[in-house]
Amino acid sequence: MTSEHPAVQRRRRAVDRARSRVGAPDATGGGAEVSEPETRARVIPLHADDSSGRTRWRLGGSGPTTRRPAVPSPRSAEPPPATEESAEAGAEEPPVDEAAEQTPAEWEEALTTALDFLRRRLEGDYAVDEFGFDVDLTDNVFLPLLRPLYRHWFRVETIGVHHVPDVGAALVVANHSGTLPVDALMTTVALHDEHPARRHLRLLGADLVFRLPGVGSLARKAGSTLACNPDAERLMRNGELVGVWPEGFKGIGKPFRDRYKLQRFGRGGFVSAALRTQVPIIPCSIVGAEEIYPKIGDIRPLARLLGAPYFPVTPTFPWLGPLGAIPLPSKWYIEFGEPIRTDTIDPAEADDPMTVFNIADQVRETIQHTLYRLLAQRRSVFLG
Repeated sequence: MTSEHPAVQRRRRAVDRARSRVGAPDATGGGAEVSEPETRARVIPLHADDSSGRTRWRLGGSGPTTRRPAVPSPRSAEPPPATEESAEAGAEEPPVDEAAEQTPAEWEEALTTALDFLRRRLEGDYAVDEFGFDVDLTDNVFLPLLRPLYRHWFRVETIGVHHVPDVGAALVVANHSGTLPVDALMTTVALHDEHPARRHLRLLGADLVFRLPGVGSLARKAGSTLACNPDAERLMRNGELVGVWPEGFKGIGKPFRDRYKLQRFGRGGFVSAALRTQVPIIPCSIVGAEEIYPKIGDIRPLARLLGAPYFPVTPTFPWLGPLGAIPLPSKWYIEFGEPIRTDTIDPAEADDPMTVFNIADQVRETIQHTLYRLLAQRRSVFLG
């Protein structure tokens, strides 16, 4: 018996082990088969009958293919099935421009109204009261010019207009802001267009307004008069709705950093007028006017030269020239509060400084608290 070299024996044993792993036939020619251990993990699909076949992937490069469950991304996800409510909501037509919906008859009526107005102006067939108020000119010229600002630029929302009486006198007292008195103009439009009685607000203006060439006469034609007790009392005794902004230039011209902080209400002259005429005082809070011309500076030498209380510097004025006069499109809210009665107080109390001060302070606190509430509810200066 011949002995093999140890190296040859080791090689032979290695070959035999390899044959046994692959199931090679042994020396007898038998088919002893050795099962191959499974090395691939089994994939359990999340969706048993996913037939979309969007994405396929393989394990190990060979073997059976397995579908990968498709997960839609948020941007490409299909919308949920429509319900009756969503179908009804989708069936609503988009808003259409009112002007485009006007019929030929309405256009003809508008043209006839304009021609009648021109005829009355040419013939002098219109009335003006003792203060110079021209109702015909206000309704047909001034208010239509202000409505685009009110409805589309500032998108004013009016709250509590039912607190304003349908007839008879009342005194509307509001906060003043915005560098220019646009808040007074928007309040005028609100009371005329939103109130069921379409009331005209008679504004009490500073003497500077009536000293400006051209502006004073237009202000009187629009219903304004000088902010003095004799004129205010005469208007209210005539049953007019009067508006006053007692902060004056200190309110309208305050820096932007002091926005919505009420200034001193003068000497309370409006309270004395209301007590003497026994008319209710209606607090009015305006949010949105502070942001139309943010006053970040004041050129005082130029203001003194022009005889103005201030010469404002805003983010757009005077840097952009005339374009800087365009107000920013802030979202407005005008809220009329519950009337403060004066008919329960003796008219002689109008001369008592403490009574006047207490009522003025009550009005001021009411407006300030309402401003804080409206500001807390507002989410955006421009979107509301």
